[in-house]
Amino acid sequence: MAGHSKFKNIMHRKGRADAQRSKLFSKLSRDITVAAKGGMPDPALNPRLRLAVNNAKAESLPKDVIQRAINKASGGDVDTMEEVRYEGRGPGGVGIIVEALTDNRNRAASNIGAAFKKNGGALSEMNSVAFMWDKVGKITYKAEAGTEDEVMEAAIEAGAQDVESDLVKPDIYEDAPGHTIWTAYEDLNEVAEAMSKVLGDPKSTAIVWKPQTEVQVTGEAVGTLFKLLDALDAEDDVSAVYSNEDISDEDAAKFAG
Repeated sequence: MAGHSKFKNIMHRKGRADAQRSKLFSKLSRDITVAAKGGMPDPALNPRLRLAVNNAKAESLPKDVIQRAINKASGGDVDTMEEVRYEGRGPGGVGIIVEALTDNRNRAASNIGAAFKKNGGALSEMNSVAFMWDKVGKITYKAEAGTEDEVMEAAIEAGAQDVESDLVKPDIYEDAPGHTIWTAYEDLNEVAEAMSKVLGDPKSTAIVWKPQTEVQVTGEAVGTLFKLLDALDAEDDVSAVYSNEDISDEDAAKFAG
């Protein structure tokens, strides 16, 4: 395990986070409902629901909204929701994975495909991109949760795979990741619970796609890629967007916004 800093493209990442904030509560509620539908409606007995509830609490989703989302799992409307994955390429050959939660697969495919086409990308076949990525657990803590050494020690003891610490000033970059802890897919719950006993509750926990390699993108292609990622993020059916671009801080600053 080696701790290292990789805080790139902060301006764009913050821009994407701001764009998503307006639909964040809706997404968190939907995640809770689907998780409750897929197992027991008790977070203590349903690991996926526990993760969804913890993420919602970290974003200050009210307790009554969380409970309503759990209760909604017993309703018939959630039966129509499907989890769908789309894969494609963006400007410069960047690989992109889009996870969607939708009640209309045709609408989701049409809108996501249009976003790719209008912004220099193209949808591709299933597993044409994902084979170059790993599905892993991701735990994030704010910078003030501890020093790099403290977080590293807690992560090692908990059985994590890797740690990245990006300790920029939170008053300048409020969405800075702070500490990111990577785990094996199957170890996420166990590691998260062990670390919470030492560092407190994490900012977020999730199963994510992590690229094995990155694609360097420069110049005008950076601006087009940013537009594509923002367009995908803006789709109501989209739950998460993953991309493997490698962009210089200079280009990120130039084309963000």
